[in-house]
Amino acid sequence: MDAVDVPLAPKPSTFLSRNSDTLLRVFIPIGVVAVLVVIWHIGVVASGVPPYILPSPVAVAGALYKDWPTLLPALWVTAKITLASLALALVGGGGIAILLAQSKWIETAFYPITVILQVTPIVAISPLILIYAPTTQVALLICAFLVAFFPILSNMVQGLKSVDHNLLNLFDLYGASRWQTLLYLKLPSSLPYFMTGLRIGGGLALIAAVVAEFAAGSAGAGSGLAFRLLEAQFRMNIPRLFAALFLLSCLGVTIFAVTSFISWLSLHRWHESSIKREN
Repeated sequence: MDAVDVPLAPKPSTFLSRNSDTLLRVFIPIGVVAVLVVIWHIGVVASGVPPYILPSPVAVAGALYKDWPTLLPALWVTAKITLASLALALVGGGGIAILLAQSKWIETAFYPITVILQVTPIVAISPLILIYAPTTQVALLICAFLVAFFPILSNMVQGLKSVDHNLLNLFDLYGASRWQTLLYLKLPSSLPYFMTGLRIGGGLALIAAVVAEFAAGSAGAGSGLAFRLLEAQFRMNIPRLFAALFLLSCLGVTIFAVTSFISWLSLHRWHESSIKREN
């Protein structure tokens, strides 16, 4: 009888090594943050710094618990603006990148306009956007979109232009149409660049949303975390200010984690940047 090749199971040492590496990547950052929080608490308690100068972690946790009914709706407002602007930037940046990559003349004509929008500080143009936008929420959405838009566009254009010329010649040899080349070659090849733009754009969308809220200074039930930061500063409620900062940081970390997971999910089976080395 012919010998049948049986796939070998992974060695126990290799399996344990991979699990230990994963645990280390998770627990080492958590441990470092925990140590820094303990040092912060000991330093505040030992020095007797008043809470309106530097609150302790316990005071921040108390403010977070006490003001949760106010901070949670504000967090949701900021999160909605961030995610909506990121979604628009993905659609707009990806679509315009495909359009620009179709012709050098189109790219030459319109790419400088996108650069001008990117290099112009959002703080400088946000008052104009607030004047011409129909509502404050729309103005905040536009400001966040403009900041998140360019990294996605720039990375996508670079990815579409970085396709292997030998593969392009092969597609031409087999008579592939422009759309077939785009669909089956250029878009898959540009996916790593697009995912890089997604990770960058997610963080920038949150930053732009906060900056736009600062510029708008909108109050009331529809205000986001940025206004709650300003409100806590004006009232010298520093523990509440730190609590709002903590929520913003958690939102940013969550967005980065989700976009990184999406990137890994899209690339880990075939792209070198996400495939783990065997040796």
